[in-house]
Amino acid sequence: MVIWLIGLSGAGKSTIGRLLTDQLRQTHENLVYLDGDDLRDVWDDSPSHTIEGRAINAQRISHLCRLLDSQGIHVITAILSIFPEWQAWNRETFTKYHEVFLDVPLEVVQERDAKGLYGAARNASMGNVVGVDIPFPRPSNPDLVLRPPEVLESPEAVTRRVLGSLPSFEAGD
Repeated sequence: MVIWLIGLSGAGKSTIGRLLTDQLRQTHENLVYLDGDDLRDVWDDSPSHTIEGRAINAQRISHLCRLLDSQGIHVITAILSIFPEWQAWNRETFTKYHEVFLDVPLEVVQERDAKGLYGAARNASMGNVVGVDIPFPRPSNPDLVLRPPEVLESPEAVTRRVLGSLPSFEAGD
């Protein structure tokens, strides 16, 4: 199974992804966690953060998940995921796919701004920020959407909600 966490930067994808990984590894050793930021580090921040670069990155991540899924390895992925065509490809390609949209309002993520992206976009020192310069298309067919107030609960509570939404899965599923 591939669990695909979608949301704006600052929505809590990485935090929820790590908590989910900790929980699910207790019963599923064959599980990996892929974070969009970590993969950019692995790939030396290549490609760029332009729309074109983000499209290449989306393709790489989806294909990496396909490789792992084909070997019976479960994947939790935390990514902005701004390309509906890749979300559709994922749903058609993976053995099991569970898409979770953390629908945190832009005002909230801008207030959190842990990476300083939104502040940099506001003062024009950084471009290509999703939600500011680049549109963030809402996923069209997520399996779970968490909106306020639920998505603004503690990370542990949000993780419990995601865990409760998962279909059962076993090794090789």
